[in-house]
Amino acid sequence: MGDGEFSESWGPDRFGDPCRECGLAWSFGLDEAIEIVMGSPDSYRRTIGSASGGLGHPDLGWTLGAYVCHVGDNLGIWAQWLAGAALESETAVPGYDEVELSRARYYTRVPLGGSLWHLEQATNSWSTATGLALAGKVVLNHETRGPQSATDVIRSNAHDAFHHEWDISRIISYNSASQP
Repeated sequence: MGDGEFSESWGPDRFGDPCRECGLAWSFGLDEAIEIVMGSPDSYRRTIGSASGGLGHPDLGWTLGAYVCHVGDNLGIWAQWLAGAALESETAVPGYDEVELSRARYYTRVPLGGSLWHLEQATNSWSTATGLALAGKVVLNHETRGPQSATDVIRSNAHDAFHHEWDISRIISYNSASQP
């Protein structure tokens, strides 16, 4: 398995192929995955427009702003593990509880501008870390997902960014439809 191959099936197994919710097919390549993540700050800004970060949807657990915080944190967390593996050969990666993290970081209280700023900073760190990981042919050993090449992680991160922009679109549509 080379670092450019998508070798694990965690994402498609968990979400479906294409994803049962957002419709993203897992056939996208590495370059497209990087474009999805790196374009997410601008894409999120366009999708959000003038909407409030406090908007919610009855079928979703977080507010619009909380989803932005989550994507920023998720990219930052994966960046640190990829960089750690590339720089110090530490490949063991624990999972994390995203709901617990959202409570500890008070996602619902972060101003939307701060959440979007954090997302942009996280994508920049992520870009550097993924470059190091691809160059070093990093394969992480995730405690629940098993071995994941840098490409596997990048593609999973792209799905997360794409999927949660879809969630944000649902929140905006729901709130637009429920306005008189």
